[in-house]
Amino acid sequence: MQQLIEGVHKFRNDEFGNYKKLFRRLSQTGQNPHTLFITCSDSRVLAELITHSQPGDLFVVKNIGNIVPPASATGDTNSTAAAIEFAVERLRVDDIVICGHSQCGAIDALLGRPAVGDSSPHLRDWLKLALPVVETLKKEYAHLHDQDARSTAAAQENVLFGLDNLHSYPCVQDRLADGSLSLHGWFFKIATAELFAYDPETRQFSPLVEEK
Repeated sequence: MQQLIEGVHKFRNDEFGNYKKLFRRLSQTGQNPHTLFITCSDSRVLAELITHSQPGDLFVVKNIGNIVPPASATGDTNSTAAAIEFAVERLRVDDIVICGHSQCGAIDALLGRPAVGDSSPHLRDWLKLALPVVETLKKEYAHLHDQDARSTAAAQENVLFGLDNLHSYPCVQDRLADGSLSLHGWFFKIATAELFAYDPETRQFSPLVEEK
């Protein structure tokens, strides 16, 4: 906690001046983010940092495993749906990015490494939403035996699972139909800070930015 408090002091004393006009404008005009960015709660994945975005640019949703439930999932398992509807209908974002990442603990738990027990019922039920990813892994990736490779494959398939589920939301369907909304699947490799984007034509995740 002391580290957080010191960070607040540093921001107020050293850095806030650089953002003073921006925050004043944002407080007066409200937010107008261009992108809904859905990513994992993992502390190593920071949407604003890896995209070099400013306050007000992104509407960020972080949850365990960057899971996007289908619109049919209601109740306490679908607070993410409320954010999707708010961003698409109220904020009128232009893009939605689902960003998975390497070394994801939620994906490992989904794969049973380790299994989630009765002491974590909310986590268990949340991960159940992504069980179709496990079935895809069994069918399409039976040739993978290395745990890291299986985890990466599952994390990327989870991004695609989320993109499919976005299509189940009526508000997303309407915006896709009129061409005012675009969907994107990204994968962040923590060790190298590389971002990969899914290409529907090649059905592969390719580097988002070519290294110089």
